[in-house]
Amino acid sequence: MPSRTKRARKTESPSKTRRQKSRQAETLTAGRWFEKLVAVQKRLRAPRGCPWDREQTHATLRTYLIEEVYEVLDALDSGDDVKFAEEMGDLLLQVVFHSEIAREQGRFSVADVVKAIHDKMVRRHPHVFGKVSAKNSAQVLRNWERIKAEERRDKERSKKTVPAQDVLQEPPQKQTSLLDGVSRGLPAMLEGLQLTRKAARAGFDWHDADGIFEKLREEMAEVRHAITQNEFRKLEEELGDLLFAVVNLARFVQVDPEIALKKANAKFQRRFVEMERSAGNGNRDFAELPREEMESLWDSVKHRENNPIPGAEAENSASPENPKSPIPKMAASHTR
Repeated sequence: MPSRTKRARKTESPSKTRRQKSRQAETLTAGRWFEKLVAVQKRLRAPRGCPWDREQTHATLRTYLIEEVYEVLDALDSGDDVKFAEEMGDLLLQVVFHSEIAREQGRFSVADVVKAIHDKMVRRHPHVFGKVSAKNSAQVLRNWERIKAEERRDKERSKKTVPAQDVLQEPPQKQTSLLDGVSRGLPAMLEGLQLTRKAARAGFDWHDADGIFEKLREEMAEVRHAITQNEFRKLEEELGDLLFAVVNLARFVQVDPEIALKKANAKFQRRFVEMERSAGNGNRDFAELPREEMESLWDSVKHRENNPIPGAEAENSASPENPKSPIPKMAASHTR
């Protein structure tokens, strides 16, 4: 009898162990999971780790970092929380990966990264962690920009070193600007958005959208003129001005131009594929159709999309691209 009891316990132990591990996983804190992730990446970069991970550098990871950001946005729009969480994990891994490379080179560690953002958030929210008062988001953002400018000036002062022999010579002063802090490494559309946003906070903004529409008409006329002149550089400049005005309009009406364009791209692709499918149903090659028939197919697809079959309305209402969805405003945190 004792031996049977012992054997029975041994038979039950694997499933019991799995249950215990499952409960342990559920009770681990976010901090502990983060430590485990850092340890995994450190192991992958170790001498007997993963050859691919060991070969990576900050430069080779640039593409993956950009891709992960867009995949997070796609997952957010999909409404799939499981996918959203997974993609944010992939993005977090990029932070850990870059930090591990820096740690190996003795530059900084992931702890420095976390500490820096922790201290920044506390420092830039004196209305929460200090004695400053902020009654609304506008005051919060003004405080944020003021503190950010002070931090930038402090960094500039700390970088200035004057040799002993030149102690009487004044070091050259770098002119500060309200537009400082906008990275030139940003995609052009996001850079334009941030530049116009900072200028608007300084009071350099349009009174209403009508002024921007007038500016768009002006820029379109200049683009047409540049085309007639057949000067590539001038055309490039005028098209840039037109795009900048469009970004400014998006900022003014509180629409993220990057996300708006991504959705327009997806809509074009969706409609184009539907045209190809419609042509294929008639045993025709879309590329061989006359231009007029292509236009007819486009109008047909657009009409069906804008006038869905009754009964499909409930399904379409859940779509993140539903044109009748409430208009969201860009979050205050995004404006920083």
